[in-house]
Amino acid sequence: MTATDDFQDYGNEQEAGEGVARAIKDGLVKREELFIVSKLWNSFHDYDRVKPICKKQLKDWGVDYFDLYIVHFPVALKYVDPSVRYPPSWTDENDKITQSKAPLSETWKAMEELYEEGLAKSIGISNYSGQSVMDLQRYAKQLPQTLQIEHHPYLTQEPLVGLAKSLGIVITAYSSFGPISYHELEMEKAKNTPLLFEHDVVKKVAEKHSKSPAQVLLRWSTQRGVAVIPKSNNQQRLAANLDVCSFDLSEDEIKSISALDQGLRFNNPTNVSSPISTTHGNKSLTTFQYGLPLPIFA
Repeated sequence: MTATDDFQDYGNEQEAGEGVARAIKDGLVKREELFIVSKLWNSFHDYDRVKPICKKQLKDWGVDYFDLYIVHFPVALKYVDPSVRYPPSWTDENDKITQSKAPLSETWKAMEELYEEGLAKSIGISNYSGQSVMDLQRYAKQLPQTLQIEHHPYLTQEPLVGLAKSLGIVITAYSSFGPISYHELEMEKAKNTPLLFEHDVVKKVAEKHSKSPAQVLLRWSTQRGVAVIPKSNNQQRLAANLDVCSFDLSEDEIKSISALDQGLRFNNPTNVSSPISTTHGNKSLTTFQYGLPLPIFA
């Protein structure tokens, strides 16, 4: 099975769909062998906006269903029609961050309907806190199948991981390598944080097993029962990232890496403020400054 993870706000769903269609046409893969994941963006949280935007995303992909469809953030923003701006953004049509009053319960009700109608074979959440997960239990008919969170040795989130596991919710980790994932966003906190790849504890374990620090970090997660979705543009590193089940860390090694926890979060939606323009390679990107708290979630 091949997992294809693509997010609405990246603006590449049509291109990804074209690639999938070509692969199926050429006999390289069958649709049922693919696990296609996408997400519901913040500006489509209103109950009556969820299904239409999901259908648009499916059309862009050229498929009839998502294998997994996830609420991207527990943050509701003002609706902006796709004809006005697409892919969506943190800001509205006036380039301001404007919150919507859509409650998470309404959003989840609409997600459950996608699941019931077969538009999504499974549904999940991302960036939810423990309090948000416990609140979701009060109104959910169908608990999420997965919770995707920032997770690395600087942010182990033990209580949240334990809560999810107790409910049968699979934890999926992003930013498994910690601060390096945020360097391209020009985030000062990430730049000022020691790289996990270069940390003595991680390097020592890597040398013992003749593996790379990246492989050790991924194995640390998987041995703790956490799924990982690392990204890389390098073919050799992609192959190395897949080879993380050929060795096992000892319990002491897992504990030594876990002891690096600082509760250090980089992707915090409550700290998004004004948009800034940056350049990455040949692409012009719009990212957001961090540090101005918004009164949404702690």
